Amino acid sequence: MSIHENLLGGPPPTHLPAEPGPLELLAGGASPAEVAAKYPTSSLAWAQLADDAFAAGRTVESYAYARTGYHRGLDALRRAGWKGHGPVPWEHEPNRGFLRALHALGRAAAAIDEKNEAERCAQFLRDSSPAAADTLG
Repeated sequence: MSIHENLLGGPPPTHLPAEPGPLELLAGGASPAEVAAKYPTSSLAWAQLADDAFAAGRTVESYAYARTGYHRGLDALRRAGWKGHGPVPWEHEPNRGFLRALHALGRAAAAIDEKNEAERCAQFLRDSSPAAADTLG
């Protein structure tokens, strides 16, 4: 029996592929907007845009960026075999862009009083990765 075997019979964890291009650009000081323009499928770039906009008080922009990153992440998850539910571990670093975008979407939704969306995002984040929910708040 493998140490990673799912004993509860649920779907296996989904692990997104690494995105070295966006990571290297962001680490090298490129703006998230530059990275999103060059790698528009990168949830990480959109999540960073959402975080920056939220920190600057641009809540509606944050919502839009987060929604883009969330949907790009859903596309990537589906390509990786995800069937609409199951673990998306925070511990697997390439998953963090999607999880950050999901968190940012819930945060922005709460800020504009879109309660149902905020609650849905918070539950989806917790269901996907309790570690992400705890880490991101």
